[in-house]
Amino acid sequence: MGEKGKSVGKPVRIQDNTFRDGHQSLFATRMRTEDMLPLAEEMDHMGYWAMEVWGGATFDTMHRFLGEDPWERPRILKQVMKRTPFSMLLRGQNLVGYRNYPDDVARAFVEKACEVGIDVFRVFDALNDFRNFKTCVEVIKANGKHFQGAICYSLTERRMGGEVFNLDYYLEKARRLEDMGADSICIKDMAGLISPYDSYELVRGLKETVSAPIHLHTHYTSGMASMAYLKAVEAGVDILDCCMAPFALRTSQPAVEPIVAALYGTEWDTGLDLKALLHLSAKLEPVAQKYTHLLDTTRVAVIDVGVLEHQIPGGMISNLVSQLKENNNLHRLQEVYEELPAARRELGTPPLVTPTSQIVGVQAVLNVLFGRWKMIANQVKDLCFGLYGETPTPIDPEVRKKALKGYKRGTEPYLGRPADILEPELEGVRESLGDLAKTEEDVLIAALYPTTGKEFLEKKYRLPEAKLGEPVE
Repeated sequence: MGEKGKSVGKPVRIQDNTFRDGHQSLFATRMRTEDMLPLAEEMDHMGYWAMEVWGGATFDTMHRFLGEDPWERPRILKQVMKRTPFSMLLRGQNLVGYRNYPDDVARAFVEKACEVGIDVFRVFDALNDFRNFKTCVEVIKANGKHFQGAICYSLTERRMGGEVFNLDYYLEKARRLEDMGADSICIKDMAGLISPYDSYELVRGLKETVSAPIHLHTHYTSGMASMAYLKAVEAGVDILDCCMAPFALRTSQPAVEPIVAALYGTEWDTGLDLKALLHLSAKLEPVAQKYTHLLDTTRVAVIDVGVLEHQIPGGMISNLVSQLKENNNLHRLQEVYEELPAARRELGTPPLVTPTSQIVGVQAVLNVLFGRWKMIANQVKDLCFGLYGETPTPIDPEVRKKALKGYKRGTEPYLGRPADILEPELEGVRESLGDLAKTEEDVLIAALYPTTGKEFLEKKYRLPEAKLGEPVE
């Protein structure tokens, strides 16, 4: 054992998510690039396996609310961060949007992401339908980048098990990812549901089943995350997601500092310098304080113990509350909680992650307000048709029949890869923009977000008196 406590065994590696999931989880994805830059070089020297700096909601929020060109952030950070690989969260064929995009858009987006500096692509699909990875993975591999295949972790029981999300389900998904050429495999627990002993069993099972490194991602929402990490370490996990303390806990990831301290001197010692981390954390504190007005302060508790029972992700709860408030029906929230499991089951038991969490949530609200399946949301119709892919369990035949009655694509469900029936869009977007788009990046912004993307480009090029970086109204 060296003076700094470096292990002679197998150290656990750390991915830092402060610059993406940290502020997305706590501060509505509002952290500006200018607040990252003063800390970037120091963070680059911490010794992280990777740093997540892009993807998820950042692309949407940057152009819509911050007035920043999303493509510029990785470019700018890469100028001062030369050592640490950049990671992004990619929603499979959904890319960084909320629907499946055609293959031409997917190829162009991933090519451009490689070009601007993304090294590690964490690819997930809301239904764990890996056919929605195909096009993205082809481009990632062709560019020599790291393909991290993610499995969305979900439950129907209190613990891992039951007829759907049991150990065999996850092991089979991992085998398929390895067959697809995954360089590493991530268990993506977006709701913070994984319990410590399930974490141990799952990681141990994965290590016995596949040879790719195992990466665990969870959120502190339920309060179990740090315990789950320690049990995962004992089971042999290779990489953990953390954030610096000012951007950690609550609905974010566990803080890196206590994880490093807990593993110090063990066979899993991360080798990270705790003193350097604490120094950096102190610098981050005043930065985080700039965004505290966006923090959820509706309760004193930093965890949501209700998640332990209802298993609904925090972001999904806020959406449900918002919908009910709009209709002056907030008093019916408990009814929606009770309706959710039934609606989810009838819609094929999708994991509750973007966009399926919104799809199921919206329909549960409609079922409560207007009667079960009397009014069906358009995205539910798309799901029932097969535009999102194959659900973990079959969709209820009666629900599907009601959803597809008069549906524009037909009444018989589509069973193939969703993107195979999507027409190319990129040329049409390019033509519609005319001289407004100066680069391929501009075209992609508008392809992903037709309305707000075009508004952003208008401001970027046609309002010279407005400085880029000011919020887009």
